[in-house]
Formats: sequence, C-alpha cells, structure tokens
Amino acid sequence: MLHLTRIAALAGLAAALGASTGASAAPRAESALECGIAADMAIVAHSLAKEKIQRVKAETIMARIYDVSQSDRGKELMKDILDAAYVSTLPAGQKFAEELYATCLQSGGDMDPVLGRKL
Repeated sequence: MLHLTRIAALAGLAAALGASTGASAAPRAESALECGIAADMAIVAHSLAKEKIQRVKAETIMARIYDVSQSDRGKELMKDILDAAYVSTLPAGQKFAEELYATCLQSGGDMDPVLGRKL
C-alpha cells in the first residue's frame, strides 16, 4: 500500500512539475508532498554520488525511479538535486535531504537556498 501511495505521489509530482520554470532557479515545490518527494530524491541522489556512480548512469537510475519523463519541471528538479548531490561540499545524504525538506517547507517550496549552491 505504501508503494502504491509513493507511486501516486510521484505521478502527482510529475504532473505538478509539468509547467516550465526559469533558467536559473530550481523548480518550486507546490506542496509539502512535493517537498517530501524532493527530499526522497536527495537521499537517492546522494547515495548514488557517495557510491561514485557515474553521473549519466545516476540520471538514468533516478529517471527510472521517479518517472519524470513527461515533466520538464520534474526533470529539472531531478537534475538540480543530482547537481547538488554530486558537489562534495554538501552534507551527508540524510542531512542533505532534511535540509532540503525543511527549507522547502519553510520557504513555500523554494529549494534554491539548498540546491542553488551550484548556481
């Protein structure tokens, strides 16, 4: 049941992230659920980076897990999270995800303070 809920949430994220965004800003989450999914993406991305998985392979893995193929916004968010995860100065995976989630919730969906470190 939890798996089905996660799939439904991911599908909702992909649909919600369907609108285009500005070139320099990370996509803005539109709900606490989207913030949670972004935090989940951060844990996975950090784990892939920590295991030294090649970036192209990591993108393929993340795209399969989160099925953002129909969403430009979803692809952009995934890319921004992967970019941030592959920067060695970021905190450990769980801390990175917690920071992303808290920032997202506190800022009304703006994840640039965490993901924007690369910009």
